[in-house]
Amino acid sequence: MPYRFSQIDRRFPQMETRAKNRQPRRGEFTRSIIGGFFEVYNELGYGLLESVYASALEYELRSRGHIVEREFWTDVFYKGQPVARQRLDMIVDGAVVIEIKATEQLPPFARRQLLTYLTVTRLELGLVLHFVPEAKVHRLVQSRVQRI
Repeated sequence: MPYRFSQIDRRFPQMETRAKNRQPRRGEFTRSIIGGFFEVYNELGYGLLESVYASALEYELRSRGHIVEREFWTDVFYKGQPVARQRLDMIVDGAVVIEIKATEQLPPFARRQLLTYLTVTRLELGLVLHFVPEAKVHRLVQSRVQRI
């Protein structure tokens, strides 16, 4: 069954604790994830499939002490009812949505896609990790908005 952010807490209580503990040090937290991304890129280079990079990144982030959930399914709600399911590439420590791209150019919809993922999970921080000839990171922060 897919999960909303509030359900992440019940499924992965250690994620909520780690996310709360790291919140004040957001820069430090993303620095570790981005460092893992560049470690994978430096080791594997450019030209592999997205799934290869995702597996290697998962391994690297776990070795750095992060809790990683790959291919995370979440519900999309409309007027309080689940209407669809959405798959995210990765959630790290219950706090950061990771979208991995291995295309020559970043698709124009990639940032919007990440913003949508942040909205449906109610998380604030997302990274697009782009494995191209010159590796790139795109960081997106969305403030939480209470909906009535």
